[in-house]
Amino acid sequence: ILFLQGGATLQFAAIPLNLMGEGGMASYAVTGNFSNLAAKEAKKYGTVSIACDSSDRDHSYIPAQDSLKIADGARYFYYCANNTIYGTEWQYVPETGRVPLVCDMSSDILSRPVNVADYGLIYAGAQKNMAPAGLTVVIVDKALAGNELDICPSVMSYDTLIKKDSMLNTPPCWCIYMLGLMLDWLESVGGVAEMEKFKAARAAKLYDCLDNSKLFIPHAEHGSRSDMNITFRTGSDELDAEFVKGAAANGLLNVKGHRLTGGMRASLYNAMPMEGVDALIEFMKRFEVEHNV
Repeated sequence: ILFLQGGATLQFAAIPLNLMGEGGMASYAVTGNFSNLAAKEAKKYGTVSIACDSSDRDHSYIPAQDSLKIADGARYFYYCANNTIYGTEWQYVPETGRVPLVCDMSSDILSRPVNVADYGLIYAGAQKNMAPAGLTVVIVDKALAGNELDICPSVMSYDTLIKKDSMLNTPPCWCIYMLGLMLDWLESVGGVAEMEKFKAARAAKLYDCLDNSKLFIPHAEHGSRSDMNITFRTGSDELDAEFVKGAAANGLLNVKGHRLTGGMRASLYNAMPMEGVDALIEFMKRFEVEHNV
């Protein structure tokens, strides 16, 4: 386990630099903005084969296992577990045979149990569920380290970072300390198994409200919905803007959707209490009545 700087975005380059090999190829699942950016970055260091691309339906779904096209000779298969912008989440672990599985878990790590042995590499920026921004956690199979490209900077070499115990240079000490406190708290409330139950209950409440609404329209398709980021809209940009403004006036902050999607987004990371979801639902119902829907 490595505790690194540079944000999760740095891993878009670090992963192919370390794992793709000279003249190598990797398969990427493009199911949102961040996996798309990762695939574009990887093309600088080798060949990228697109295993699936959900942009045909505005990234509203996660492709099924039988639709994944994993290239022969791929050095790894890359996917992003949860798509914060579009509100979709992988509900299964892709089966890739002997191809190592690489996953960006920045926005849903520690929200559910994960069998780390299924993966060659897991990475996550800390700022969603772990600690303040500035720390990136990388969990990498040591067998995959040591084959980096010659152009790979030492500060991005997994092999070097493993040998230096994450301290090739000064690590983000405060963020690591805060991560320790957060992990103590997580353990005290029952660990990731309990957190999985809690996140499912939170999300179910909000999705039930959306599915029974005559005004609000969820973006993600059934079977691909995220428990972490729930995206929706009214169908009117003017009403969306009015909703966001009204929500803020009622203490419901940062519900404006990403600029790529518009609409609204409720981010239900581990720290969000059930009371926050209840307050949002109450405001949504009141807003719907006030607009005669």
